Amino acid sequence: MVLMESDSELGRGDVAPDFELSGTDGEMYTLDSFDVDALLIVFTCNHCPYAKAKFDLLNELAADYDDLAVVGINPNDASKKADDSVEAMRAYVADGTIAYDAYLRDADGAVAEAYGAVCTPDPFLFGRADDGSDGDGEGDEDIAGRDEWRLRYHGRLDDALSPDEEPTECYVREAIDSVLAGEDVEVPDRPSRGCSIKWPEN
Repeated sequence: MVLMESDSELGRGDVAPDFELSGTDGEMYTLDSFDVDALLIVFTCNHCPYAKAKFDLLNELAADYDDLAVVGINPNDASKKADDSVEAMRAYVADGTIAYDAYLRDADGAVAEAYGAVCTPDPFLFGRADDGSDGDGEGDEDIAGRDEWRLRYHGRLDDALSPDEEPTECYVREAIDSVLAGEDVEVPDRPSRGCSIKWPEN
């Protein structure tokens, strides 16, 4: 296991890279599939202990917020980690281990690469461009495409950096609450920590 910390080139206010990925339910998903006010995209997987330690939190977030979609994206090469196969992903959803709004397969890792994800979990929280803020404290009322998803927060979910730690602060809840209230996210972008993404061979 190679331990990594998140370090994406996406900055606050940047538009979310689009994608078209298959979910465990067999449906195809894009950014337009989620008719909510906040979108939490987490690059994650089945096998990594750091990712597994956040399953319950992500399930709770998906259940607690009506105006938030929690989307897990698995970019790992299943030939390197069999636990990250589509079949295993479906089994995790079927038995309730994963209860996100969608669990998607990034088979060639292109979406993870576009987002600059490097580890699992690697969370990106987006808000609608028409919430009056682009994330840098400046209004964007005149920007075209106000319904685009723009990055509000990229960082760790909570303050528990090891799988066996119990969190005392939930940074992502604070960030979600700010986005849904139409406010700037005051939580700083602290790097997430987890297993390195197992990139498919080119």
